[in-house]
Amino acid sequence: MTKPRKSLILASASPRREALLAQIGVTADRIIAPDVDETARPRELPAAYAKRIAREKAALVAASEPLAAVLAADTVVACGRRILPKAADESDARACLELLSGRAHRVMTAVCLIADGRRAERLVETRVVFKRLSAREISAYLAGGEWRGKAGGYAIQGQAAIFVRLLTGSYSGVVGLPLFETASLLAGAGLECGGTPLSGPRGN
Repeated sequence: MTKPRKSLILASASPRREALLAQIGVTADRIIAPDVDETARPRELPAAYAKRIAREKAALVAASEPLAAVLAADTVVACGRRILPKAADESDARACLELLSGRAHRVMTAVCLIADGRRAERLVETRVVFKRLSAREISAYLAGGEWRGKAGGYAIQGQAAIFVRLLTGSYSGVVGLPLFETASLLAGAGLECGGTPLSGPRGN
């Protein structure tokens, strides 16, 4: 008898993460957006913050859906030790872009998968270098509205792509879900990508 495929829940309200999963042939059976407090703790470093929030998102959904595999992620834009906000208004976004102008920053995406009571996770860090942005360029970008709710006040998959002089690491990780690492986690839980079972992850 064929073993039924495990149900996959994407614990995210992000349409970008849903689209990225589709890029590797994965469609979540359900999408549940967990309501977690994303306030950073005092002196919490960006990597630790991203991992904690991804774990909390996955754990919250998994607690009510113990038979499913639950995939969650969190993306953080960091300048040094500073965690930049998910821009809630134009002032936030402008402050982020002015800070990132002409300098390097890091984008960290933590991915957490809970399946069969076990947790597996990855943290992917990407270095991004912005060109020096003029006041006119910043104002034009803000007028487009892409910045809304985006970590660091920009979306690399949109018009902000022209700001990027150099990217070292995972482009999909900057968008919101590092695909190589996500496919590895799913394969380790016996889930398929692109209709084909993948070999499980090696090491950590």
